[in-house]
This record gives sequence, C-alpha cells and structure tokens, in this order.
Amino acid sequence: MASLIVCEKPKVAEKVALALSDGKAERKARSGISYFEFERGGKKIFVAAAVGHIYTLKQDSKGSDYPVFDIDWAPSWEVEKEAKFTKPYLELLEKLGKECDEFVNSCDFDVEGSLIGYNVIRFACNSLQGKRMKFSALTNEDLVDAYETMGPLDTNNAIAGETRHILDWFWGINMSRALMQAIRSAGIYKVLSIGRVQGPALSLVALREHEIIHFKSEPYWMLFADSGDTRFTHVKDRFMKKEEAEKSLANSEAAKNKAAVERVSRTEKRLPPNPPFDLTSLQVEAFKVFGVSPAHTLSMAQTLYEGSLISYPRTSSQKLPAKLNLKKILERLSSNPDYSERAASLLKAGRVKPFEGAKDDPAHPAIHPTGQKPSSGLGERERKLYDLIVKRFLACFAEFAVREGMSVSIGLGEEKFSVSGARTVSPGWMDYYAPYAKFEEEILPDFREGAPIKISKLEMPEKVTLPPKRYTEASVIQALEKRKLGTKATRSVVIETLHKRGYIEGKKNITVTKFGLAIHATLARHCKEIMDERLTREFEDLTDAIAEGKAEEDDVVREGEGTLEIILEKFKKNEQVIGKELASTFVEQRKEEETLGKCIKCGNNIRILRNRATGKQFAACSGYPECRVTFPLPQMAKIIGTGKPCPTCGTPIILVRRKARRDFEMCLFTGCATKANWGKKNASTEKKQVEAKPGPAAPASAIAPAAAKPEGAAAPAPVAKPAKKPSAKKPRKAKPAAGSG
Repeated sequence: MASLIVCEKPKVAEKVALALSDGKAERKARSGISYFEFERGGKKIFVAAAVGHIYTLKQDSKGSDYPVFDIDWAPSWEVEKEAKFTKPYLELLEKLGKECDEFVNSCDFDVEGSLIGYNVIRFACNSLQGKRMKFSALTNEDLVDAYETMGPLDTNNAIAGETRHILDWFWGINMSRALMQAIRSAGIYKVLSIGRVQGPALSLVALREHEIIHFKSEPYWMLFADSGDTRFTHVKDRFMKKEEAEKSLANSEAAKNKAAVERVSRTEKRLPPNPPFDLTSLQVEAFKVFGVSPAHTLSMAQTLYEGSLISYPRTSSQKLPAKLNLKKILERLSSNPDYSERAASLLKAGRVKPFEGAKDDPAHPAIHPTGQKPSSGLGERERKLYDLIVKRFLACFAEFAVREGMSVSIGLGEEKFSVSGARTVSPGWMDYYAPYAKFEEEILPDFREGAPIKISKLEMPEKVTLPPKRYTEASVIQALEKRKLGTKATRSVVIETLHKRGYIEGKKNITVTKFGLAIHATLARHCKEIMDERLTREFEDLTDAIAEGKAEEDDVVREGEGTLEIILEKFKKNEQVIGKELASTFVEQRKEEETLGKCIKCGNNIRILRNRATGKQFAACSGYPECRVTFPLPQMAKIIGTGKPCPTCGTPIILVRRKARRDFEMCLFTGCATKANWGKKNASTEKKQVEAKPGPAAPASAIAPAAAKPEGAAAPAPVAKPAKKPSAKKPRKAKPAAGSG
C-alpha cells in the first residue's frame, strides 16, 4: 500500500516532503487542506500535518464540580472552540490513514511531539505500530538521514507525555474549579487557575515579594580614599556602626600624609567563551540584550527553526557533537557576507572544535545555525535573534579571552584600603560575540610597592541596605529550571498564565499583585500542598522515569489521583473561608486596576469599562451621567494606569501591554499633541471629542455607552453540587471525528 508521514505543522510537512522527494513531491488537497504525495524506493508516500495537539483530554461526565478523574482522549475540535480549525486536518489524516499500511511519526522529537504523532497513529489511523523519524534541524540532509535511519515508535516517550497531560489535567482542572467555586461562594465570578507548576511558580515570586515588602533598610557607611582619579575602598567595605566608621576616618585623616602602597599584584586569566545556547540561556540572553519576553523568544526561535535556519530550540543541551559536521556549517556561514570574516578566520586557524557547556540533552544538541542564509523576508526581530545565535555559535570556536587583573593595597596608618582593575590583553572570542558582550576596562596607574601615594580626598558616605532584587521573566524561568519545575516548552507559558490571571505584573521587574499574594497566602494557609515544589518535582521525576522505561503509567496516574483527592478533600472543608478571603482582596484590586487616573474635567476617577453590546473596552469618567468624558482604548490589550498625568494636556497616561509585544505608554486623549506623529487620526473619533476645562486641550467624548457589568461583579452564591465519586479510568480511546470517513 503506502506510507503516511505525520508532521507537527504544515511548514514542516512541506520541508519533509520536498527533502525526501528531491523537490518533486506533488502538493494535493482534500477539503481545502494540503498534503504531499510522491514515491520513494518504489513506495507511495503521503506527508500530512497534525497542526499540533489534534487530540485533547475531555471529561466523560457532565458538570463542573470537583474532583473529577473520568477523562478520555477526544478530537480537539470537539472540546475547544479555538480548535475548530483542526477538524479538516484530522479528517484528512483519517482518510489518508485508511490508504496506508505504514505510519511514521515525524513530529518534533520531544515528549509533546512524540505524543502528537502517537495519538494520530493510534486514534486516526487505528494502529499501534509505526516508525519514528528523529531530527534536530529541517535541512534536506538532516531529514533524509532521519528517514533512512528511522526506528520504531518511541512509545515510552509518548506515554510519558500522555502521563504528564493527565496529571496536568487532574491538577489544573480540579484545582482551578476548586478556586473558582470557592470565590463564587462569596458572590464573585472570576476565571482563576492554579496547577502543578503554576502553584510553585506563584509561590516562588510571592515569597520574594514578601521579602521585599518586609525588608527593613539599615544604614551603613563606607570609607573611600581618593588618589587622583583612583578611588580606594576601605577593606572592611561596610561599617554598620557609624562610630566605627568615624574612628577609621579619623585614623585615616591623621595618617594620609604618610600613605604608602603596600602591595601590588597582577594576575592573568584565560576566560572561556560562553557555551552554545540551550533554550533557557537563549531566553535569558534575549531578554537581557533585546528586552524580549521568554515566550516571544521561543516563538521567534520556532520560526527560525521552521525556516531551516537554526536547530530545534526546545533543548537543554550545551553540546555540539562532531556528527553535526561543524566544519561544514562554518563553511556555509563563511559564504554569508554578515559572517564571512569571522567564519573564515576560524576555518583558516583550523578552529573547528567548540567550547561546550556542562548541560546535555539526549534528544537534541545545543541551538546552532544550520548555515543556510536567511531570506530577505525574515522579520527584523527574528533576524536579530538569528544574529545572536550565530555569533554565540562562532564565539564557541574562538580562542579564550585573556584579561590581566591588578589589585593594589595601600595603608593609611592602621587603616587599609584597596582597589582592583582589569584590562583586556587579548579579546579572543569577544570579537566574535560583539556587540552582545564586552569587558569593562578598568585600567589603574602603574603603582609600585613601597612608594608613597598622595591622598587627595577622604569620604565617608552614608548608604542604606537594599531589598532583594525582583525577579524578571527570564530569571523566573532560570529559577524554575534550577528547581526542575516544568519543561523547557512550558515554563514561559506558566509565566504568561500568571500574568493573564492577574497574579503578577511587570516583565523586567515582576511584582506580585495583591490578589496574587492573597491566592498564595490563602492556599499556603489552608492547602499548602498546592504550592509544594517538592511534590511537583516528584511527579516530574516519575514521568521522566516512564520515558526511560523505569516506571508504569498506571502506577503514576493512580498515585497522582490519590494525592490530589487528599488535597481536594482538605480544600473542600475550607472552601467558604477561602472564598471570603479571596473575594475581599479581589474586589479591592479590581477597583485599583480599573482606575486609570483623574478626570481633568470634574476630578472623578477615569475607569475602564466594557460596552455591553460589543464587548469592547473603553475608559469613562465615574461621574457619569453628570460628566460624560470617555476615551477609546486599545483592544486585545491589558491597560494599566501609570498614575502620571500627560505633561502636554493633563490627561492620564496609560501603559498598554500586548502579548509578545513591547509595552508602551500613551496619553488617553486621542487628540493630544504627543500623538501628532502617530499617523492619520480617525475623523469620526475626533468629532466626538469635546474640550473640557480646566486644563489645556482637555479631552472628552460626548458619547457615554451603556455601563457594562464588570468581571467579578457580585452575584448570588450557587448551590454546590455533590462531588461525583472519582473514577480511576485511564484515557485510551478517542472518539472518531463526526462525519469522518
């Protein structure tokens, strides 16, 4: 008959088909969905895409109470509205499956990709037999090699992925329902969530927030001795008692005319390059260099991967094995004008062995360029990320940098001071990684031991201790990885979810909101196991053990179900108390978040509202109907008040936050002079603007849409349904897509 190769995305399906057919694959379509057909080795081959998780877990019983454990696999389009587009893709796979006797999983080689392909093969194609292609780059040679060396299905990997999905469903659905039912009992309707990784992640940032809130600054004093442009610091560094600092200052003053250099030391260090990127280090570096969120970095890296420009990004490895043919990649890069000089110099010096890091990943090597040249259509941000990856890769082959350090100690009587400096002797790999890293040059004068030194000034400034630094999105991901919480692909999603639920805010400096702190405090008090990172890590280790063939899925699922039953039983006993504690904080935070500033016409608050008819958000004065000032707001965005008035017109300035885009601030008034260069203004909007006094160019709108009932408005408490007796049924079968055949 024929062979069906299942890919994860349409772009990948096209690349696989063209690579295996030498560019001769025929593109066909059924019901508007493309697939590819060609012959290889005398056998007909179909290549089709699964567009991600085409099956998802679904509750068998009806109702939204908890706990619930009776779940099964079902087509995603039957369960989720946003997955309706997957229906024709599934129907195509089912039809092609009936025409084939061999099935190949060519999805990404990780637990998610293994599960996606495995579900298609067992549910859409009704087979438990198949083969597995494994590749780390979408170049023709990599794909051909993966096909020619493919082995049996990696069933253990797929079952590990299934187990993780089941545990995530158990935790996420049940705990989220518990939270929402608790707050509904207090008359508040609000979408809440908590999960296996989300709980410990919230705990991580909440504990840091408490450290900052409760931190008490203490004064301390430092002592400096200046000699020309060189500043020496007292060896004690910080004096926590002022009288001690003053005594040392007096001693120094008395002896400064006899100051002498006591010791000069020079050291030379060879500094290795940074290792090649794994996903976490790429996300951290992109955040530092470009200010890009970890989730957006992963999205851009996926685009580069699908364009055959870099290797698979979801990797934990910092290794570049020789089988990658690194010399060939360098040769390809040497033909790219942007990197030709750097790559050619490495090849000329015979430097084809990279410096590697300690982290390894059995599935994929470190992130590296394939050597293929980007097309002119590549986006600016993706191009910048590609440049970062290429230069990091090139730097791995370069010589170590050499730095000379110099340390000088001086004595002012009994008081000792010191200063350190450093200069670059040889930049080595730094030249290859420019402009993304550079050394600070701190060159000191040529001091000599025993020589007198003139002290021009002594200072004793008072300072205060500072609280711990806030987490950034990048440092949270690092912390989660260090604690073995979540996966490479899901950690950034967890951070995005905490933002979406209103538990945290800020990207460069994460702040836990009042409601986020309330969620953490309430659950820690009444159900601390939800926040327990140890418990989450244990189940992560168990799913890893399944992939390694050292544990059974049924045992792990039963253990997860039993553990969660105990947690939920405890939660139910405290449900009313939990609801009341969360509701009061939520109402308070909601009022604060809805307030954007003061109306310059009447002095009341400008608040965020939603139009009942359209669902669109807008800003309006709380003094309505007496004051009818309104402003349009950007849609599909989170609007945050900054507390600052516009210096031009006095209207509140807001911060606009959109997914995978940079935050920006703007004045609410559409006619403000600060927006003069924003392009054409909407004439109809301008007509609705009326001038308000007092204040220059005061904005207002004469239209006041019907007030919308905001999310979280009080409502009668629902009558709780008795919990259904949990089922230990394990998902195995999927319902066929309606109308498929």
